[in-house]
Amino acid sequence: MQNHNDTRLLVIGGGPAGHSAATVAATIGAQVTVIEDKVIGGAAHLWDCIPSKAMVASSMRISAIRNAGRLGIDEVGPVHLDMGVLSDHLHSISSKIESSMVDLLDSQGVEMIRGRGRLTGLNTAVAETDDGDIEIEFDKVLLSTGSRPWVPDWATTDERIFTTREVYSLPELPEHVVVVGSGVTGVEMVHIFSSLGSKVTLLVSRHHVLPHRDAEVAMVLEDSFLERGVALLKGSRASGVERTSGGVVVHTEDGRSIEASHCLLAVGSAPNSENLGLETAGIETSRGYIPVNEYNVTNVAHIYAAGDVCGELPLSSVATMQGRKIARHLLGHDVAPLDYRKVAQAIFTEPEIASVGLEEVHAASEGRKVRITKVPLAANPRALIQGNAHGFVKVISDPATRIVLGGTVVGHHASELIAPIALAVTAHLRVDALLETLMVHPSLVESIAEAAE
Repeated sequence: MQNHNDTRLLVIGGGPAGHSAATVAATIGAQVTVIEDKVIGGAAHLWDCIPSKAMVASSMRISAIRNAGRLGIDEVGPVHLDMGVLSDHLHSISSKIESSMVDLLDSQGVEMIRGRGRLTGLNTAVAETDDGDIEIEFDKVLLSTGSRPWVPDWATTDERIFTTREVYSLPELPEHVVVVGSGVTGVEMVHIFSSLGSKVTLLVSRHHVLPHRDAEVAMVLEDSFLERGVALLKGSRASGVERTSGGVVVHTEDGRSIEASHCLLAVGSAPNSENLGLETAGIETSRGYIPVNEYNVTNVAHIYAAGDVCGELPLSSVATMQGRKIARHLLGHDVAPLDYRKVAQAIFTEPEIASVGLEEVHAASEGRKVRITKVPLAANPRALIQGNAHGFVKVISDPATRIVLGGTVVGHHASELIAPIALAVTAHLRVDALLETLMVHPSLVESIAEAAE
């Protein structure tokens, strides 16, 4: 293999993209320096993916206890949540993950600098640390600085008006929280707080939650929310929020005012592209994001960007894969571009929602002829045994070639069940591969084979 010991790679931002790029590049033989001012692992492990899913795990436990009577378990006492203990648990998880990531980079000889990175030229940068500035020269650089929750002009955050960044440090469970935003982050937060015991009102600015997903998927989730007492205010777009002596009041464009104890803003994100010295290297931006080509190269040939700062499918799994491919590409290896249409995605609600490849709503908008087969989980023995029979499995295939184009799973453990369909989409398998695979019985995954039939 070619020796890359003379290649100096600088990574600004140690999130999923930066960490994976540094790991692969160091393994191949490059000299790697990572600059990170907060946590190795980035927002995904500090505020987003890991902490939120840990809260989902707690909420699932509580839901299971409350619904234990359906499985013949009586005399389950009142369930109480200690937010302090939960918060400590979340921070402990993040700390352990960061520690393992740091150990891996250290074992590979990666130089780690705690500070803020900024380009000062085409091949120079500075790391601003507590102990002063450190000048750095590089051959290649990866910008992977992530994003942050967007706060509208009409809102100011504090202890009662907050974004997902502050959720995991709340001193107590909100009595009544208004969630502004019905996308993926918003519905996950609705699930968490309604499961933990808060009264929840969700502002839905469109016709249904998850406006860019199949309406059928959204309806299953909305039914679940209504069953647990969530108030869905459809066609209501927030226009303002103010503090009161006892909480908050959220105002909407259609003239409504909702009083609550707290307000959670889940209305999108903004790229962390400020103060990076982009202009000194001639790097172009668009609405704050850094445009890249299929290999994550910016308009400057030796400068790469990855993760949320690019604005392309902001998922931790995507950023990690981008980082791996970037490391090989910048060191001269042949790399296949990442196909974003084949990325498996999941929404951690109850029921969970997972999808990969072509969705029915997109096939219809594109006018594509597809074969759609669906099996309800109400027909699955394992789902009935567990008392979690809400949802379905849907497989989309090409009617001429029978190749699997996509699929959706709505139900318990959907984030795990999507894996066989994701493999079929990635490997261009025919539905016969799913149909002829002998699944465990009884199991939820049997429904995938049935949907392929």
